Amino acid sequence: MWSWPTLRKRCQHQDDLLPCFARPPTTLPTYTSLHNMIKLQSQSWTEDIFSTDSKSRLSWPGVGHLTSTVEIAKILLSRDHRLSITFLIIHPPNNGPSVSSITSSMIYDRLHYLDVPKEESDSIVSINGFMESKKPAVRKIVSELTESQSVSGPRLAGFVIDMFCTAMIDVATELGVPSYAYYTSGASFLALLLHVQKLCDYEGLDVADFKDSDEELSLPGFSNKIPARLLPSAAFDKERGFSKAFNRMARELRRTEGILVNSFIELESHAVQSMGLDPSVPPIYSVGPVVNTNSRTDFIKLDQETEITEWLDCHPPASVVFLCFGSMGAFGSDQVKEIARGLETSGLRFLWSLRRPPSSQTLFAPTEDYEDFSKVLPEGFLERTAGVGQVIGWAPQTAVLGHPSVGGFVSHCGWNSILESLWFGVPLATWPLYAEQQFNAFEAVKETGIGVEISLDYRIEMGKPGSDKAVLVRAEQIARGIRQVMEKESEVRKKVKLMMEKCREAVVQGGSSYNYLQQFMKDLRKNIGMPLETS
Repeated sequence: MWSWPTLRKRCQHQDDLLPCFARPPTTLPTYTSLHNMIKLQSQSWTEDIFSTDSKSRLSWPGVGHLTSTVEIAKILLSRDHRLSITFLIIHPPNNGPSVSSITSSMIYDRLHYLDVPKEESDSIVSINGFMESKKPAVRKIVSELTESQSVSGPRLAGFVIDMFCTAMIDVATELGVPSYAYYTSGASFLALLLHVQKLCDYEGLDVADFKDSDEELSLPGFSNKIPARLLPSAAFDKERGFSKAFNRMARELRRTEGILVNSFIELESHAVQSMGLDPSVPPIYSVGPVVNTNSRTDFIKLDQETEITEWLDCHPPASVVFLCFGSMGAFGSDQVKEIARGLETSGLRFLWSLRRPPSSQTLFAPTEDYEDFSKVLPEGFLERTAGVGQVIGWAPQTAVLGHPSVGGFVSHCGWNSILESLWFGVPLATWPLYAEQQFNAFEAVKETGIGVEISLDYRIEMGKPGSDKAVLVRAEQIARGIRQVMEKESEVRKKVKLMMEKCREAVVQGGSSYNYLQQFMKDLRKNIGMPLETS
């Protein structure tokens, strides 16, 4: 491990980014064949497994993890024609939303999906406990897949796990193959996760004790102290065991051979550098932004998307603010009315994706469309704003963000949404809801300067859309944030435009993320002892 002065000096040139943060530079040969990669995908958790021509993965809590995982799988497939990938779909014991409509729209050559059978005894006491119970089924399926292949054919190359599927590292070890992780959140959150775990293990610090605290914490690589209350919801949740799972997850991630992160070094160099200085952290590969630019998951919604884009076509460039809060983003009726008043007060054009809380009480059930917006909005709101605003249900987020008339994005700060806003050069106004989104919002506003603040600490009960018990965000605060994010020549807008250029450069040949992924594939081949190819 290089010392900090050496690390800083080496990283002055982009060509050195990979050796600094992934592993020391080595000249690696190419190989005659690539192993199957098996990726396991769950409606509630995520895990990946590699094998010579096939790969599988598990996702939690929903569409965001799945789409990002499929996108990185497609990128891997495009890098080597010998590779194929298989997703093993693990279904939660409750009647959660089906992923069949999503996977049916994600058909790609050499990409396959298999279901792990449900068991009548399935139950969720804890995330880790549920995944532990799935080990035998996963072991059986992977063993059968590899045994059915010929001796000269592809062989198992390893597992790639999601942060919620670290229990499967043991299965990979039993099968004699390496484990990797694909981390769908940002590098800064990963650095936080690992740092908090070390504080717990070596200094006896329990971050759950900081719930509702005014304490500010120093984090490696951050220039600003972060208020403890902005730490992820799970870190504070002792009752459901999430706080313990939070630290267990970090310990297990350290056992992997490497972690692929959906970020790019130009955005989060501070976090990647801090992890690179910790010898107990495996190689970090910043391979993002991994963005799905096709937000439609089925053909039924094609007409809806067309109507939305036609409405946007009628407005000047960068004149519309877009409000969208993710697959679990719903508010109580009082907060909905405050948002409506804030939009009216701002006097700006808007497109608002307004979803109602799910009718199902199932944990992590997705939000639904309202049948009649007028029943939840202030009286006369739709009529008064008919010329400048549009209230919709489901929104094709990337299609909207990519439209030239959209100039600002009021977002829950899910990591995928942040990356999509950067990809299309649209500034953020932050309104986090759950999970690590408060942390993401802080990073966007205070560290990277790509967003303005509506709120940093708003919080709903994790996994239960519409259960907001937070203090209302008032109309005046909402209007102020919307006006700020729509300023034409703001420093935030300039920073976002610069990051748009950098993130697009990162993923093309010669870019930092492109090189990180190349390094990952080289390291994978090395770790499985692939035979050399004569060039």
